[in-house]
Amino acid sequence: MSGLPGASTCPGPGEASDLKSPLGAKFREPLTEARFQQLFGDAEQEPELLAEPRWSRLRRLWKRRARACSGPGPWPLLRARLPPLRWLPHYRWRAWLLGDAVAGVTVGIVHVPQGMAFALLTSVPPVFGLYTSFFPVLIYTLLGTGRHLSTGTFAVLSLMTGSAVERLVPEPLEGNLSGIEREQLDAQRLGMFALQLGVLATFLSEPVVKALTSGAALHVLVSQLPSLLGLPLPRQIGCFALFKTLAAVLTALPRSSPAELTVSALSLALLVPVKELNVRFRDRLPTPIPGEIVMVLLASVLCFTSSLDTRYNIQIVGLLPGGFPQPLLPNLAELPRILADSLPMALVTFAVSASLASIYADKYSYTIDSNQELFAHGVSNLISSLFSCFPNSATLATTSLLVDAGGNTQLAGLFSCMVVLSVLLWLGPFFYYLPKAVLACINISSMRQMFFQMRELPQLWRISRVDFAVWMVTWVAVVTLSVDLGLAVGVVFSMMTVVCRTQRVQCLALGLAEGTELYRPLRESHKLLQVPGLCILSYPTPLYFGTRGQFRRILEWHLGLGEGGKEAPKTDGPPDAVAEPVRVVVLDCSGVTFADAAGAREVVQLASRCRDAGIHLLLAQCNASVLGTLTQAGLLDRVTPEQLFVSVQDAAAYALERLVRRQ
Repeated sequence: MSGLPGASTCPGPGEASDLKSPLGAKFREPLTEARFQQLFGDAEQEPELLAEPRWSRLRRLWKRRARACSGPGPWPLLRARLPPLRWLPHYRWRAWLLGDAVAGVTVGIVHVPQGMAFALLTSVPPVFGLYTSFFPVLIYTLLGTGRHLSTGTFAVLSLMTGSAVERLVPEPLEGNLSGIEREQLDAQRLGMFALQLGVLATFLSEPVVKALTSGAALHVLVSQLPSLLGLPLPRQIGCFALFKTLAAVLTALPRSSPAELTVSALSLALLVPVKELNVRFRDRLPTPIPGEIVMVLLASVLCFTSSLDTRYNIQIVGLLPGGFPQPLLPNLAELPRILADSLPMALVTFAVSASLASIYADKYSYTIDSNQELFAHGVSNLISSLFSCFPNSATLATTSLLVDAGGNTQLAGLFSCMVVLSVLLWLGPFFYYLPKAVLACINISSMRQMFFQMRELPQLWRISRVDFAVWMVTWVAVVTLSVDLGLAVGVVFSMMTVVCRTQRVQCLALGLAEGTELYRPLRESHKLLQVPGLCILSYPTPLYFGTRGQFRRILEWHLGLGEGGKEAPKTDGPPDAVAEPVRVVVLDCSGVTFADAAGAREVVQLASRCRDAGIHLLLAQCNASVLGTLTQAGLLDRVTPEQLFVSVQDAAAYALERLVRRQ
């Protein structure tokens, strides 16, 4: 060991460093964490910061946070909570107003039939869909930060809400209700939505969200079959509802209504090609063709002139109440019953809305405030629920429609509200003769984009097999069980994949690249230098109770700390390399993003075992959180602050000097 490369001292002022000897390229003394804090740390921090008690550190951080929050007045807070105060003064009236007006009117025209159609999925009267297309859109326009986001009724949420409504407030099987009983039933069902806040700040992975919406689209398709065929079947809920509905439809198929089937076939024959034309000629059309509203007007005129409701007993929408509903306060006694149903709805609401907002913000080069988005959707669902609205969120169909029609800012939402408002105040009677089968066809045709998400599976398979597995497991669970249970299965399985990936991580032995200060895994090249007696290990995963056993086994394997006494250490170098006893080990902690109490105690035990075995342990590049956890676990009782370094390079340089001195 007398000829260790890199044993030379720092070059003098007139000397040239030996760059061909990589370990000799040394320009400064190694920096420990304590020395780094002295030179570059906060002026308020002392060298003993690593040993600072937790309560003292929390008190110091609290004082710093209090000083930071005491400056701004109410105006910055108001501007943060009301985004129009920020973007409206900079609004380009000549360049943007026409685009926002056209896009808003276009989206509003789609909101009218789509809102009434999605109300059927929610098991409430169609007018409640119009309320949901007005109040949440107006509130998000005032509170949201997504310039191109369109909120309102969403098929997946409507389906989940409808299942909860049918389970909690089932309609009598005979279906013969008086007008007063029907109003009481609808009011009780709307009470189910009043506590749906939608304010759970969590993100679902992209495979889970896409599989959820794709599987829910299949549920929507099957649930609309009775309306398409004119079969008065009760709605199936719970596990295997999709298969139960299919079985009931096949059993009752001989009793289907030819008139309803004809109306459904004609509606789909118009809606599906129009949807395809809007997609194929998106760049050529000045504005998308409003196929839904055209179909609604044609079907209403046909039903009125031909008296289809009386001659063939076709189900129609009926009278839409004019004006606004009276505010309805929630019954807090219902909270325990609806809490389990509200949780997955809140997850879907924020996950879909935040994902769409981020996609279009990145596309058009602006930023969104995630906290404000959470606040906007929560307030939107809370306030709108008082006005007979069911849970709502941003939707891909209307958002893409708004963008294609030339929308630029949130102001387009006001024009959309004007269209819906005109229907609520004046145009409602024109939809009296609208067949409900047409609304079912609108529900099915709106699922087009969700069905086509399955075309991304081959690409997902090539990118990540794990994400592909998450997608398939979630989709199968949603289709087989139910939307909310499928969501739970998808989230749990997705989290399990993350845990499993932390369990399969490899601890890599590092070597020095010749002529540099870069350390790379020894398996990447045989030209990397490995100094006898020095072991540099990188552990690139969080250190918690689930990985502590793996961490212990890996370190024992590399350092020869077996249970039967000290063994020969393992090497990742060439097969003919002579393994010498490890005297200094450098543990690169840059990949340890966090450590819990169990993981911290494992590091403390490792330090004790290394000290007993005569191995000098050095820790490099620990982040502040991990270092604080290790300190509280008693690490400084086993090692000194001089054994904690800011980088692998500093720790390796110190280790080389130590090995040279021992020679």
